[in-house]
Amino acid sequence: MSAEPITSRRNPLVQRLRALHHAAGRQEQQRLLLEGTHLLEEALRLGLEPELLLATDPWLERHPELLRTLPAASTWRSVSMEALEAIATTRHPDGVVAALPWTLPPPLTPVGAPAFAMVLDNIQDPGNLGTLLRTALAAGVEQIWLGGGADPWQPKVLRASSGAALALRLLRFPEADLLERVRQARAAGTRVVATVVRGGAPYWSHDWLGPTLLLLGNEGAGLHPELLGQADIQVTLPHSTAVESLNVAVAAAPLLLERERQRLGAGAPAAAIRRAGASAG
Repeated sequence: MSAEPITSRRNPLVQRLRALHHAAGRQEQQRLLLEGTHLLEEALRLGLEPELLLATDPWLERHPELLRTLPAASTWRSVSMEALEAIATTRHPDGVVAALPWTLPPPLTPVGAPAFAMVLDNIQDPGNLGTLLRTALAAGVEQIWLGGGADPWQPKVLRASSGAALALRLLRFPEADLLERVRQARAAGTRVVATVVRGGAPYWSHDWLGPTLLLLGNEGAGLHPELLGQADIQVTLPHSTAVESLNVAVAAAPLLLERERQRLGAGAPAAAIRRAGASAG
């Protein structure tokens, strides 16, 4: 790259990338800010094409192979650590940031009828949201419907999700629209499962193999009463009374993965019968 290295925190490009910290900047530029080597690698693995990469000279020296995997349309610039720190949201960036073109879906995007979707009602903490998204991707969740809360495309969520936010279908709705989408899904035959701290059925008692919409609520207030009122079943994660409640991202993991456990468990008896029959023959 022949362009001069960027060394000033006041460089116009630095200022444009700093604007991606905020939803208004992301919406205006239709870009996301990727921070760190791992997130860049994940974006490339997903076939996404960063438009611009800024990296310190030491990072460039350590990652020649990664530079060679950049799409032809991508460009890169050398940047001083001082300028990079002005762009990044992390206190000690690892030496690289990238701008990723990204079209944010409009709030009234059609959602279809997913077999497994998750509703997040006003999740506020970016770390919780990122962890939820990563677990949802591992569990095969097809869509995430978000009502308020942290912006899933902000840098903190992207990092906490380890790039899962880039691979999932995320749809944000105003509260009234989210409630209507849940009603529509229920009317179409999807079972709506709400999580509650106590008083619900054990989460494993639900048949997760059918079309399911899992509702998870705010860290402090839980689910909005109107959303809770749409539930066909309320489920609880049994735990010791030594703690009042579990972190929402922690509690979600066994619920989300129960579908996969039931899927694998359903096949086990049949396989055992076949093996027994073969042995007898």
